[in-house]
Amino acid sequence: MGITVQNITGETATVIWPKMAGCVDSFYSIMYHPNWNSMLSSYTRKSFQKEERVPTSRSFFVVENLTPLTTYILCVTCQSANPSSDQCRVFNTLERDPASTSNTKKELALGIWLTSSVLLLIIAAILVYGCLHLLCCRRHEHLQGQKGTFKEDHRKAWTKSMANTSEELSRQSQLMQDIEEKHPGGIQLATIIENPSACKEPVMPTSKSREQVPVQDSALL
Repeated sequence: MGITVQNITGETATVIWPKMAGCVDSFYSIMYHPNWNSMLSSYTRKSFQKEERVPTSRSFFVVENLTPLTTYILCVTCQSANPSSDQCRVFNTLERDPASTSNTKKELALGIWLTSSVLLLIIAAILVYGCLHLLCCRRHEHLQGQKGTFKEDHRKAWTKSMANTSEELSRQSQLMQDIEEKHPGGIQLATIIENPSACKEPVMPTSKSREQVPVQDSALL
């Protein structure tokens, strides 16, 4: 068939074949396989690792993604059938292209950089969220503490006020009792002293009070 393999590099090769007037199918089959061993392998379609289909209008094909420094066998048939030995060629790929190696390293470095950046962003977001959550918790606890302190101070003030009121009432009650014990007839006077508004008219001493006053004076004499 006059098949030739040209422009061989570490990862690509160009295969060329003459057009076949007797091809009844609408495509050519390009089959290739690495590390070919003619003693152990047969020319059957299942023996080939890769297969590409090309329209019959074309007479060349660029094989890509090859392995550097590897022996390949490549066959071209004008129909989807098992190839024969005269339809195949064996070739060896070269070392990896330095430019391709550089591009691969750049792509790898770029991928690592992007991955690291994404991880750093995720970690930073987690740290910021944790700090904000901790700050909100402390603020809430502080507000709760202030509210509790205010309630406690209010309760203490109310209790103290009630205690003072009770003490004042007890003192006034005790004062009234003392005045009544010492001056039974002067209780109305004590009431006037404690509550002046309660007295609108002068209070005249009762007859009993008049009677008691001379007796006390005579006793003093």
